[in-house]
Amino acid sequence: MSELALDLRGISKRFGQVDALDDVSLAAKRGSIHALLGENGAGKTTLMRIAFGMLRPDSGSIAVNRIPINLRSPADAIAAGVGMVHQQFSLVPQMTVAENVALGGRGRFRPQVTARRIADVARRTGLSLDPMRRVIDLGSAERQKLEIIRILAHNADILILDEPTAVLTSRDIGELFTQLRAFAAGGGCIVLITHKLNDALAHADEVTVLRRGRLVLNASMSEVNRSSLTSAMLGSAPAVTARSYKGTPLRQKVVAAFNGVTTEKQGQTPLSFEVLAGEVLGVAALDSGAATMLRVLAGRISHSAGSISIPTHIGFVPENRIGEALVPAFSLTENFALKAAGSRSGVIDWRAMHAAAASVIEDFEVMAEGAGVPASSLSGGNQQRFVLGRELHDDPPLLVLENPTQGLDVNAAASVHARIRAAAARGTAIVFYSSDLDELAEISDRVMVINRSGVKFTSPERQSIGQLLLESGA
Repeated sequence: MSELALDLRGISKRFGQVDALDDVSLAAKRGSIHALLGENGAGKTTLMRIAFGMLRPDSGSIAVNRIPINLRSPADAIAAGVGMVHQQFSLVPQMTVAENVALGGRGRFRPQVTARRIADVARRTGLSLDPMRRVIDLGSAERQKLEIIRILAHNADILILDEPTAVLTSRDIGELFTQLRAFAAGGGCIVLITHKLNDALAHADEVTVLRRGRLVLNASMSEVNRSSLTSAMLGSAPAVTARSYKGTPLRQKVVAAFNGVTTEKQGQTPLSFEVLAGEVLGVAALDSGAATMLRVLAGRISHSAGSISIPTHIGFVPENRIGEALVPAFSLTENFALKAAGSRSGVIDWRAMHAAAASVIEDFEVMAEGAGVPASSLSGGNQQRFVLGRELHDDPPLLVLENPTQGLDVNAAASVHARIRAAAARGTAIVFYSSDLDELAEISDRVMVINRSGVKFTSPERQSIGQLLLESGA
C-alpha cells in the first residue's frame, strides 16, 4: 500500500520568541512505519501534537486520507482515525485493562463489549492482554502495550507513538515491533517519534528528520544509513564527546554505607556496601531490587532491617521526571523551590529561588525563555537538564540517579555525563543506575551488580557486568 494516510504541509508553530516549528512537512503512508527523528527539542513531539489536535499550528495544513481536516481538539483527530500514545503513561492504575480501554468512549461501560474489542485488536496485531487484570499489576512493557491497545480499540488506523521503547528491554522492543508491523501490514500507518537510531534503522520504512524546528531530511530508509542520519540530526555542530571519568576519587572518605540492609519490597538477601566521595558508582540489576535500594539510599523510603549511614543532604534524580521530579504546571522557579521539599521550614525567599532557577537555566544550558515558564513547556531533554542542575546546584555530598539519560539523544546524554563527571571531580559521590550496560561501562569508576545473593563489584567493562547479571539468575 502506498496511499497517504497523514499529510502535514508547511507546519509552523511559535511559542513566544521560540520557533518550535518552521515550515515542516511530513507525509506518512499506509502499510508503513515512518520514523520521526531529531535531537531533544527538535520539534518532533510538537509536530505530532499538532497532528493529534492537541496544538493548533500557526500556519500549514493537515490532511487525513487525502481529506483536508481542521483539528480543533484530540476528539477531532480520534474521529478521523488518528490516535497518539504519549511518552508518559496515562493509565488509571486501580482500574482493569478493560476499564482503561473503555475510558474516553461513550455510553454505558459494557465489559463484554470491551473485551471483544480487545480480542479483536489481539487478532489483528498480536497485542494481547487479559481484560480483567488491573493496571497496577502490569509491568512497563504491558502498560505500553495497553496504551496502544486502547487506541486501536477505538478504531484508530493512524498510530502516533512518542518514544515507545524508552522503558522497554531489548526483548520487549522486538516483540512490540513485531506487533506494530502486523498492524501496518493490515493497512495501518505508524509514525514513530524516536531518538534511537537502532529502532529506526531496524524497523522503519521511511524517515523524517527535524533539527531545531526545521525539516532537514525526508527519505526512504533504503536511501539512508547510520552516518547520514546522525549528520542530519546533529548538523555540522560536533557532538559532545563523552569520555569516561575513571580516576581515583578525590577523597577516600565514605559518604554513604549500607550494612545488612533489607526492605519489605526488596525480596533479596541483605545488602552491604560503601560509596566513596568523588566516585561514580554504577549500579546494574535486572529486577526491582535496584529501584528499592536507590530510594533507600536517597532517603526516600525506609529500610526494615540493618543499618545505613547517609548524609542529610542528598540530590536525587528519579527515572520518572513528570510526577516525581517536576510538577508540569509549576514554573521552573516553583519547581526549583521543590528541592528538598519537606525538609525545610519558614518563609520561601522567592527572589532567591528565581535567581537560583535562572542560574541553573544558564549553567546547564536549559532551552527555556526564563525561570517563569512552566516545566511542561520544556522538551524532555531540557527538563532533565533542569532537574539535574537543581539537584547539583549546591554540590550535595551524595547524588543518586535513576536512568538519567533515558529518552535523551546523543548530545543531551553526553551533556548529562559531563555534568556527572564534573560533580564527581568536585567530590560528590555519584550512585548511577542505568539499564544500558554500555553507559555503565562508559561513565563508572566501578560497578555494583545487584542479584539475589546480594551485591558483587566489578570493573566498568560491559562483558564483566553482563556476565555477573546472567550469573545472578535475575
